Amino acid sequence: MKLKKKIKVAIDSPAGAGAGTQAKLIAKNYNLFYLDTGKIYRVVAYFKISKPKQFNYTNIKKKIKRLKTKDLQNKKLLTNKVAIVASIISKDKKIRSLVHNFQIRCAYYPPKKYSGSCLDGRDITYKIIPDADFKFFITANVKTRALRRYKELKQLKKKITFNEVIKSIKKRDKSDYNRKISPLKKTKDSILINTTNLTKRACFLKIKKIMDDKIKS
Repeated sequence: MKLKKKIKVAIDSPAGAGAGTQAKLIAKNYNLFYLDTGKIYRVVAYFKISKPKQFNYTNIKKKIKRLKTKDLQNKKLLTNKVAIVASIISKDKKIRSLVHNFQIRCAYYPPKKYSGSCLDGRDITYKIIPDADFKFFITANVKTRALRRYKELKQLKKKITFNEVIKSIKKRDKSDYNRKISPLKKTKDSILINTTNLTKRACFLKIKKIMDDKIKS
């Protein structure tokens, strides 16, 4: 569908709910600039793990400023250790402020070739794009989310058990929902999409219908 005006799509979700997959499909369908905001924290987390002596606010600021979307595709960012460290450092006010500024630029000033932006994360609907044209809260039960993440890690040849992934998901949930700064929450104006019993395509078609109906009206 060709859009008459630029649009902004905001998606929040707990880990493993399938928000990233849906955000990519939405972005591709509507020619939107896509940003997986959680990956930025993973970049910072990987920096902390790999170069602890260089890990300070000055260097973090430089790293985020030079960040390119292709940097977010690094498969080393998908480890369980990086995920846990990312969840911890996301509570840091200074780091969060640096990341937020980068996210806001991407959301409101995407490259000209795109018809808008689509961001997914934990606080996108109320902190990064509060005036988004579309807001979704994508979720699924813990077992389903853990199984998806487990399969993803197995494809990457990671040595991890399903029980370890469940524990990690639960730990992430507790951290994301209960942190004082930008906690994960569903806003009143966000549309709830539960993907537990939905295929990727069925979920996308559900979201697409919601968006198409509003765009046409």
